[in-house]
Amino acid sequence: MEIQQFYYDNKIVKKFLYATILFGVVGMAVGLLLAFLFLFPNLTDGISWLSFGRLRPLHTNAIIFAFVGNAMFAGVYYSLQRLLKARMFSDFLSNVHFWGWQLIIVAAAVSLPLGYTTSKEYAELEWPIDIAIALIWVVFGINMIGTILRRRERHLYVAIWFYIATFVTVAVLHIFNSIELPVSATKSYSVYAGVQDALVQWWYGHNAVAFFLTTPFLGLMYYFVPKAANRPVYSYRLSIVHFWSLIFIYIWAGPHHLLYSALPTWAQNLGVVFSIMLIAPSWGGMINGLLTLRGVWDKVRVEPVLKFFVVAITGYGMATFEGPMLSLKNVNAIAHFTDWIIAHVHVGAMAWNGFMAFGMIYWLIPRMTKGKLYSTKLANVHFWIGTLGIIMYTLPMYVAGFTQASMWKQFNPDGTLTYGNFLETVQQIIPMYWMRSVGGTMYILGMLILVYNIYRTIRANAAIEDELAEAPELEKITNARVKGEKFHPWLERRPVQLTILATVAILIGGIIQIVPTIMVKSNIPTIASVKPYTPMELEGRDLYIREGCVSCHSQMVRPFRSEVERYGPQSKAGEFVYDHPFLWGSKRTGPDLLRVGGKYNNNWHFNHLWDPQSTSAGSIMPGYKWLFDNKEMDYSYIETKMKVMKKLGVPYSYSDIDNARQSILKQGMEIEKSLNEDPDFVKSYEDSKKAAAAAGATFVPMHKREVTALIAYIQRLGTDIKVKDNAKK
Repeated sequence: MEIQQFYYDNKIVKKFLYATILFGVVGMAVGLLLAFLFLFPNLTDGISWLSFGRLRPLHTNAIIFAFVGNAMFAGVYYSLQRLLKARMFSDFLSNVHFWGWQLIIVAAAVSLPLGYTTSKEYAELEWPIDIAIALIWVVFGINMIGTILRRRERHLYVAIWFYIATFVTVAVLHIFNSIELPVSATKSYSVYAGVQDALVQWWYGHNAVAFFLTTPFLGLMYYFVPKAANRPVYSYRLSIVHFWSLIFIYIWAGPHHLLYSALPTWAQNLGVVFSIMLIAPSWGGMINGLLTLRGVWDKVRVEPVLKFFVVAITGYGMATFEGPMLSLKNVNAIAHFTDWIIAHVHVGAMAWNGFMAFGMIYWLIPRMTKGKLYSTKLANVHFWIGTLGIIMYTLPMYVAGFTQASMWKQFNPDGTLTYGNFLETVQQIIPMYWMRSVGGTMYILGMLILVYNIYRTIRANAAIEDELAEAPELEKITNARVKGEKFHPWLERRPVQLTILATVAILIGGIIQIVPTIMVKSNIPTIASVKPYTPMELEGRDLYIREGCVSCHSQMVRPFRSEVERYGPQSKAGEFVYDHPFLWGSKRTGPDLLRVGGKYNNNWHFNHLWDPQSTSAGSIMPGYKWLFDNKEMDYSYIETKMKVMKKLGVPYSYSDIDNARQSILKQGMEIEKSLNEDPDFVKSYEDSKKAAAAAGATFVPMHKREVTALIAYIQRLGTDIKVKDNAKK
């Protein structure tokens, strides 16, 4: 048997590791700024690209795709080569993958603060970037599969099963959820509407967590934990059960994000059933990881890498127990829309993904630089300050979430809401936001300690170069099962069959849930009184999306006595048939807006958007002063937008499209006329006219400014349905 020499490509691993560290700092810094914006809402007053609504998707994308994504690729490229005893299939593809991914991250970092967003959670990037993501993901897949096909190790280790499932599933999720019709290079509309869009989005959103933040990191766990502990995986048989049950069940659980919503009840219940079933495979993986460390607990006490891994796996177990519990309807009724969900998400992100990445970095860098870690003591300091940061972040958020739910649902003996003013809830949890900020500060300080420690390690040791290896050439044998060989060992040497079976496993749940909701019209009954948005309201809705209002406000009234009393009748599926995309939201930092139309007059909204504290004392909403700028709103795409909507089934007539600008002018003039009923508005308006004249600038009347379009959209919300007390005041 011929022994072949080759080199492992360490340079691509180095690139992804450095990107992980860089974007980890950036993503966490943005997150910390967002935490402080809850305490100082006007900290970035008047700076549109630093507003909470625009930065929030930047934070989530930076952590998920830049920090965790780069860590995943670094771990996959390192482990895959060694498990297969082969260099990556193509150095060129490796570099295209790396630089392409970083360009996508930069595109996100530029476009999201500028307001170019689809508003779909974890999928906010616009269509040109979506296409780039798909292409680069295919490059990654070709490189991985090519390496598998020319391997020198016959059997595929469990980590590789998870890598394959990740590649296949993320491709399906991303493509299916990102089907949209472009309006321009920076604007598109989802082809799905309302309930259908919500189901597809949370099928994607939940499984982005499953197959981008979970399955690849489980693969990394199966490789790096045994390596760091110098122990074999606890149970090969358990790893088989863990893998197949996890990828089959996970894909069904998305609807648990939409409980008590307008989603058909059968789809909600299906999501609940499979979410509860998820406990078994998830905890199977946790047990397999922790029991791999049996017999080395003395080593865990002194080795920071193992400490990080233990807390990471424990955090995974906590998050994957809590997730199914949150899918129980009685628990979901308490937790959904509250800060409880923020705590839950950050247990997963900070403990599972963050600590797995930190442990992997501390283990990899010394080995790739052929030396020792600069300071084990500093790594241990990082571990403890990071762990305390997680506790200080999440515990207050659990308390805040339970406080919110309790106050929202509390009634007086006479049947009225005890806390009818939403701001009473907000003020009650401000101390929790302070504690969260402290926890976030501690966590990012730990990250900065890692930066220093790794920098000193690299300076002190050898440069990271490709690593010489040798292995015997893989002998060709029959594809048939050998006598006495069990099915799974046979499957492990048949990557094509394994990939096909994994694809079938993940497609079944998606098809059964999504196809009936999209194809069977009776699932989404229409309501005759629900009409398409006027041209100005459509433009206002796009501004609502641009400013990220959906991050803090929901548009979904659940069938609870407290919500019906506070917001009006529960939401109905037919109300959202013209909403491309849906805007149900997943968090209530502010009140639900589904039926806010007509509740306040135009002047109230005008003042509220300029200075929220002037109309709502104690509000933590920032002002949106750039909407008032002395510049005319760009309506140049309105006809194209309406044509795209018409293609999507919105019943605009050709006359509606041809007369769109006259309609905008008329509705804008009506709003401006109503604003003139406020003497303070008249005075400031006249002052601004004089100021523009003095500066030699063209004065733009209020009916042509962005704020007017946003007011038009807000005043439309809920008015198609007859609701008590929504007559204009």
